[in-house]
Formats: sequence, C-alpha cells, structure tokens
Amino acid sequence: MAYWLSALVFVVIVYIIVSVALYYLQDYMLFKPEKLPKGFQFNYDNQIFEEHNLETRDGAIINAIRFFPEGESKGIVLYLKGNSKSIKGWGKFAVDFTRLGYNVLMVDYRGFGKSTGRRSQKAIKRDLQEVYNKIRELTSEDRIILYGRSLGSGFAAKLASMNHPKMLILESAYYSLTKVTKRYLPFMPLSLLIKYPLPTYKWLKYVQCPIHIIHGTDDKLIPYTTGVKLSLINPKLTRLHTVIGGGHKNLNNFESYHIMLEDIITTTPKNIDLNTTSIHVKHSKNKK
Repeated sequence: MAYWLSALVFVVIVYIIVSVALYYLQDYMLFKPEKLPKGFQFNYDNQIFEEHNLETRDGAIINAIRFFPEGESKGIVLYLKGNSKSIKGWGKFAVDFTRLGYNVLMVDYRGFGKSTGRRSQKAIKRDLQEVYNKIRELTSEDRIILYGRSLGSGFAAKLASMNHPKMLILESAYYSLTKVTKRYLPFMPLSLLIKYPLPTYKWLKYVQCPIHIIHGTDDKLIPYTTGVKLSLINPKLTRLHTVIGGGHKNLNNFESYHIMLEDIITTTPKNIDLNTTSIHVKHSKNKK
C-alpha cells in the first residue's frame, strides 16, 4: 500500500475514533456535577430558605432551594445555573435578588446535587417546564423573572420562548453550545455529534418579554462578541449590558454588575415619544 494511502487510512481511523469518543464522552466534558447525599442539609448564612423536591413524570427527582426576601415578595426569580457543582455552592448568588425583594428558586439539573434521573437536553427542558408550571401555581407570570447563567442561559431562553415571564436575563450567554464547541474542535462534524446543541439564538427569536443580556468584555470562554450577536436577534426587546473587564465566572465581583442588575429588576420601563427626539434627524453632508 502506498505511503500516502496508509497515512490517509490512519487519519480516517483516528478521525472516527475521536468522533465516537466525543459523542459518548461529551456528558463528562460538558457537565461537572457535584453529587450530594440524600440526607445532606443545606446551610446558607443570613438567608431564609426551604428545600423542595419535584418528582417528574418519568420518576426523576429535581431538587430545588427557594430563598425568601426579608419583606414582602415582589415576585420570584427562577435561577438556572451553570454546568458545575450544585446549588449547595450556587445558593450564595441568591442574595443578589432577595435583597431586591424577590424570592429565588434554584434547581439542580439531573445528576447534580440531590437531583436524579437520566440526563438529556429534552429531559432537562421538560423538567424546567414542570418547575415553571409549579411556580405559576404560586404567582402570576408577570411576577416571574427567568435568569440564566452560562449553561443555564440556553434553557432560560427556551423557557421564555414557550411562556410569558416578566423578563429574561442572560448572563455570559452562548450563541449555541455547538458554536462554543466548534471553537475548540473546528474540524469535527459537531452538528451530528453534539447531544446538547442548545441553540439560544433560535429560541430568542420567539421571546416576547424584555430581554437583558449581561456580558463581560474579558470573557475568554464565550467572547463578548457573542453577547452582541445575541442582542441583535430580537433587538426591539433586547438590551445589552456590558461589564468592563468582566470575565466568564466573576461578574458578581464587579460593582457595575450589581448596579445594572438592580436597574434591570427595579426600573419600570418607560414609553418614549420618539417624535420628540432626534431619531429622525440626519447629519448634513459636508460641502467642499
């Protein structure tokens, strides 16, 4: 066999092996869960909370923590977290919303924390819709805020596209997980291999509530330009909020993040009479 043909066969075999490995190992690459024993007791300093368990129609258990503000509640934030750890650690972010008068419900996806069940994109979307339905039994949709961070941004966008929450807030959101993966594996047939494509950009087209996208300029995992692209999908309903110097995991360390978050949640949108503005004024051309 000619040398070039042997080399070609070798490359093809390696390509196939890598493709198969990517397909079967992507759950381990994408999800970094922290599993908790059934009897684990949550503890959050200076937070009022209670634990809930939702049994899904296929017998899985979705574990959640509901945090309460000190005074009267203005509504509830369904906080969909990133791809690592469990709500044991993510619970510390609830204070950013309880201080503004909102309940916060954080859930662990299947296989995270105390949650059980076989994980798939379809199953997680179905679980979260069941959680959303439970929230609707407690309050009206105009009091529900969907907040998705990193991995959770895609699921939050999907929920918002299927329901009518008060608003959708996405932090460090991706265009699609296929797009993110392609940055690192540009030569792989990802459209065929990825089991969690999570096309945030597709779902945003159908969202009918105000959309707020928060992104850091120094995000190395999901570039700031991704936030810009997402903001252009449904522009009439979307505002892009920029955290100068912010990375992918540290936006909460910036004062500007907390200022803009409070502004997003507490400010009542105002209708502007554009006829009284300079929107239609055109710059005159310089004449030589």
